[in-house]
Amino acid sequence: MTNVSPTRQTTAPRKRGDDTRAKIIDETVRCIVEEGFPAATAKHVAERAGVTWGVIQYHFGDRNGLLMAVVDDGVSRLVESLSTADVGELPLAERVATVVDIAWDCYSSPTSRAALEILQGMRSDLSPRRHLLEMNDAIGRLGRLISDDPTDRDVAEVIWAALRGMVMAQMIMNEPIDWQRERRTLVEMAIQRLCCNVDHG
Repeated sequence: MTNVSPTRQTTAPRKRGDDTRAKIIDETVRCIVEEGFPAATAKHVAERAGVTWGVIQYHFGDRNGLLMAVVDDGVSRLVESLSTADVGELPLAERVATVVDIAWDCYSSPTSRAALEILQGMRSDLSPRRHLLEMNDAIGRLGRLISDDPTDRDVAEVIWAALRGMVMAQMIMNEPIDWQRERRTLVEMAIQRLCCNVDHG
């Protein structure tokens, strides 16, 4: 008879539970991106994920809990990516371009796009205050990656607003759009503004 440690006995079910939870969130994201927010009903997500509604209730409580878990996932991934970016030693132009690329990759990801649709679709049913504060913190991180000068924060806010506009346009068009030229222009404008701030500092 093989002895299995209590740690292994409890770890395996927990991992299965975490995997199931992640699978449901991923399938909710795919559902919203492919079919739109209204299609993400509890029944439809359960069917797509190959689970019962009871499993979703166990992990998330209700549909709102599931949808907010998607938003939490999107925001946490964004904040983590900006937190772990190491661009401090890069020259200004390369640093700005790298930060814009990182922010774009996060913001235009399926999870982030689904989170935006959820916040838009549920704006009358929830108070997104916590998520707005987290996004505000992410803008602060973006600004600190670009420059240590607090007066340069407006550059980060403009970058954020521009990227958000690109993502929203892509969501409305519901098809991939090549934003490389616009992002390059955004980087050039940000560099000019930052250099101008230094010259007048």
